[in-house]
Amino acid sequence: MANFVVSGTPHVRSKESIQSIMRDVIIALIPATAMGIYFFGIPALILIAVSIVASVFFEWLYQKLLKKPVTISDLSAVVTGLLLAMNLPASAPIWVPIVGAAFAIIFAKQLFGGLGQNFINPALAGRAFLLASYPTEMTSWTAPVGFSGADAAAVATPLATLKTGVMPDASLQDVIFGNIGGCIGETCAIALIIGGIYLLVKHVISWKIPVLYILTVFVLTAAIGRKGLRVPVYEIFTGGLMLGAFFMATDYASSPRYTERPSYLCHRLWYHHHTDQNFRRLPRRCILLYSDYEPGCTSDRKIHRT
Repeated sequence: MANFVVSGTPHVRSKESIQSIMRDVIIALIPATAMGIYFFGIPALILIAVSIVASVFFEWLYQKLLKKPVTISDLSAVVTGLLLAMNLPASAPIWVPIVGAAFAIIFAKQLFGGLGQNFINPALAGRAFLLASYPTEMTSWTAPVGFSGADAAAVATPLATLKTGVMPDASLQDVIFGNIGGCIGETCAIALIIGGIYLLVKHVISWKIPVLYILTVFVLTAAIGRKGLRVPVYEIFTGGLMLGAFFMATDYASSPRYTERPSYLCHRLWYHHHTDQNFRRLPRRCILLYSDYEPGCTSDRKIHRT
């Protein structure tokens, strides 16, 4: 009788590794990162660099202190730091990404067992913590001045204007290419779409979640609008929707596992978009609420190291 050896999961392996997946995410974020630096200049570059370094450092420090294997080479901490920085305004003080990275890495990721065990997107958790703790620093938007050397003036974001029922001064072209106020990595929709297409081509993410997410907001805006103003094409390119759809809602550890779950995500987003009055935080808030509520998406979906 043949002898069978029972081994632990995973039983089905692929050539992809955590490092290769994270590397693809970093590559996909390069266009939006470059455009954020182009529009917001040196302050944006500094915040991005500090956020990445701080995230890698806190992961290394936590694992060293607890005598755990150091896994910073898998690049997941780099992705967390980059996504956190892209969700910050360019005017944020330099200590903001450091505090956010500490919370994201230690409390939202490592305390739950590390990569694949976390029930929530660490970068979003870090941003939510910063927004709750330091609302002034997290909501001070500046006009894009690039490397001109001019002082950045405070400016209202297009979504803040839309919320009042008034059409913003920024043209659709400005919104698509990112010449507007907002977070460092959310303003240039076309760069985020290019990055999202790259992830789809590389089979890093599925099309279902981002397409349903964007379609939901489009249909909802066309049907309901804001105080009688219905501009669905304009709205899907503003407010971090593309960043959330392609890079956050698709997070492996907290996104739906089963094929029918994305349609459920669509209904949840519809509900929160209809009831939530703070539209600027809507995409990220919906993702946080969904990943926390979604049954089954975190109980047995793990990322295994190879």
